[in-house]
Amino acid sequence: MLEDKSVGLTPLAQLGEFGLIDRLTRNFNPSATGLKVGPGDDCAVWEKNEKEFYLASTDVLAEGIHFDLSYCPLKHLGYKAIAVNISDICAMNGQAWGILVSIGFSNRFSVEALDELYAGIHAACLKYNVLLLGGDTSTSVQGLFISVTILGSVSKDKLTLRSGAKKNDLICVSGDLGASYAGLKILQREKSVFLENPSVQPDLVGFEYVVERQLKPEPRADIIEALSQANIIPSSMIDISDGLSGDLTHICQASNSGALIYQDKLPVDHETEKVAEEFTHTGHTYALNGGEDYELLFTVGLNSFEKVKDIPGVKIIGHMQEAASGIQLETSLGERIDLKPNSWNHFVS
Repeated sequence: MLEDKSVGLTPLAQLGEFGLIDRLTRNFNPSATGLKVGPGDDCAVWEKNEKEFYLASTDVLAEGIHFDLSYCPLKHLGYKAIAVNISDICAMNGQAWGILVSIGFSNRFSVEALDELYAGIHAACLKYNVLLLGGDTSTSVQGLFISVTILGSVSKDKLTLRSGAKKNDLICVSGDLGASYAGLKILQREKSVFLENPSVQPDLVGFEYVVERQLKPEPRADIIEALSQANIIPSSMIDISDGLSGDLTHICQASNSGALIYQDKLPVDHETEKVAEEFTHTGHTYALNGGEDYELLFTVGLNSFEKVKDIPGVKIIGHMQEAASGIQLETSLGERIDLKPNSWNHFVS
């Protein structure tokens, strides 16, 4: 009788994505390699010269997990693959300047299809002044895989980590939240309708904004420039890829702090509210848990209030508090509830 070697093994779902990362990197010592920051922030950080740090990050997009080509055009996908990586550099208060792109694809993809993918990559590089430095290509048994490594720089006096938030710091976000998830819900709905009746054309009228936020997100390099112009260096920052609840938790854990945010302060577009109502949800639920907004979540000291409140597109949604107070949401009725991250988690079915 064969021995079942799976008995006693830990399922991936038990750890989740970030628990798995912590486990796999626990034996690596960033300081021993000269890194200032290793695994655990939006980018790795190491010294460039006396005035600047280098930044590096990487991201993988897998067909069927991160994108669905039945409603995601290849040109948009190429653009998005670069945009989400630039967003990681922005989250460190830095400037992106180079990328490496590797792709794996099956024989169902034509040369012209890959041309479309790289047209999107090229468009994003042009818009954000980023150079394509190289990469790799490979065949795959099934589907499309894209891996992007991005490089950037930041002045030493402007480097912003997740770990710098302090009690009473103001919690700020750029743009509006939940729109990308709302766009995903609409695209999934229209796909279901098409599969039931292929003669029915997709109806996206009235949902153009949220669909664009899902298919073609924009990194908030403009907010980084606005903060610089206002002479504001955030005490902590992260880009919102896993939903506000999840990414605020990352800042709190890294900073050993708690947080209080206000439901009435969450910026939600009217189109997002419309979609949420259609699916019997609420806009603030999408804002807290939706993910893939790629807006910036950051904290600033109270002495920056007058400057930050005047930056277009930035909203103050709460403040940091002692770790013992936890992470809380104050509802529109004045009730305070514990806020638990409920955003996308790989490895959990």
